Amino acid sequence: MIRFDGRTAIITGAGNGLGRSHALLLAEHGANVVVNDLGGAVDGSGSSLSAAEAVVQDITGRGGKAIAHGANVTRPDEVADMVDTAISTFGAVDILVNNAGILRDKSFAKMELDDFRLVVDVHLMGSVTCTKAVWDHMKERNYGRIVMTSSSSGIYGNFGQSNYGAAKMGLVGLMNVLSLEGKKNNIRVNTLSPTAATRMTEGLLPQAALDLMSVESVSAGLAFLVAEDSPERTILCAGAGGYAATRIYETPGIYLPPEEQTPEGVAANFDRILDPDGQEMFTDGSGQTLKFVAAAAKHFGVSLGQE
Repeated sequence: MIRFDGRTAIITGAGNGLGRSHALLLAEHGANVVVNDLGGAVDGSGSSLSAAEAVVQDITGRGGKAIAHGANVTRPDEVADMVDTAISTFGAVDILVNNAGILRDKSFAKMELDDFRLVVDVHLMGSVTCTKAVWDHMKERNYGRIVMTSSSSGIYGNFGQSNYGAAKMGLVGLMNVLSLEGKKNNIRVNTLSPTAATRMTEGLLPQAALDLMSVESVSAGLAFLVAEDSPERTILCAGAGGYAATRIYETPGIYLPPEEQTPEGVAANFDRILDPDGQEMFTDGSGQTLKFVAAAAKHFGVSLGQE
């Protein structure tokens, strides 16, 4: 039984949709919950604490513990106040779920830079700001569970969402680095890639499909990612009761001797470069460099020593 008794979770964008579902489930399993929501529209306009307060009432009405906070995740001072309030109220912050987000969809040709920048600010920099605010606290306590919320739009692409996709893939890179940096302090960082029937997906899919895409099924995966025995550096995809993992692999590739290191040489060997047989998943950026250098050293008969 996965429980969160005595643990405190901050969930951003928790006034509606997935965030609300995450908050209710973690509270049901014993967590103290800080329900964060700016209370704006899907495009980020407006603000109101009423949505967050309604979720708090749902939680406390069921016997749980929760408080509301309306911090704008892009403003460090407001986020710092949220974290300080969580610690003063519940004693600590153990879990952070970076869920807050907005949409401003347009094809890249028609998109204004301000709309691109705002979406990146909320999704990517908002997650950075909230994570930075709890990072030292979690390091000092040698415990932390953090989840970034990515999307298939970032991992695979989706027409009209260049701003959203760029931000969402950026969160995968953030997870990769923070997983390495947090490891010695028992801070585990994962990524959720959800698809569910929310305000963000209204009108995008047939109603019959939306009826299958419950937010609760996604939150089950989220709860696993922030559990004491959670995995780390995992991209968990969840939707309509389906669960999968996205993993980034690199093909073995090839080595070309100096005389063939030309555009034509790359073109002539591109099928071999794409060959997935023997592909591997690296756990840090040096893996690729070491692979390439080892192949070159072998060609020239160079010893790399024991470093």
